[in-house]
Amino acid sequence: MRVIPLLFAFVSSVIIGNNLVSEGYQPGDTATDFKLKSVDGKNYSMADYKEAKGFIIVFTCNTCPFAVKYQNRINDLAKKYKPKGYILLAINSNDPEVQPDDTYEKMQKKAKENSFVFPYLVDEGQKIYPQYGATKTPHVFLLDKNRTVKYIGAIDDNADDALAVKEKYLENAIAALDSGKDPSPAITKAIGCSIKAKKKA
Repeated sequence: MRVIPLLFAFVSSVIIGNNLVSEGYQPGDTATDFKLKSVDGKNYSMADYKEAKGFIIVFTCNTCPFAVKYQNRINDLAKKYKPKGYILLAINSNDPEVQPDDTYEKMQKKAKENSFVFPYLVDEGQKIYPQYGATKTPHVFLLDKNRTVKYIGAIDDNADDALAVKEKYLENAIAALDSGKDPSPAITKAIGCSIKAKKKA
């Protein structure tokens, strides 16, 4: 009679281990807004964009090889979807004491060198990424205009080669949202480096 509980526990651990379930938001949840400093010295929040149709929240950083591979794709997404009403906000949650190349000054340099067209925000005090349940860089959260979470996970299915992408998970999710449908899949596995949390005293 213990087979079913044991099986459930095993399946649950596998799903969590594959990063499809987190302690943060799930599709259908309402995300909390934030007010974070960007590399231009200004503070940004979703409330600043009254006419937005939705928000693409990307947890990323300067240093992770996966984040570097995706930085041009993230910039292209911001260019493509801002005119369509979707605002991309990138958040760096890495603690600079753990990863010295993720300081605010180096974020500014990265943004300038790569001509970022989106706000590149610093999660000072690492308060935002735990709320969202972000664990990787990059890790994407697509929200509608009411900040309802619609999609969580990867940008696409090929970190190594943008030209070899077969499934554009994020873009497909935006297309579904635009047509009044819920994205399917609503969750994919985020591929990247772990967010560098502040060392405990």
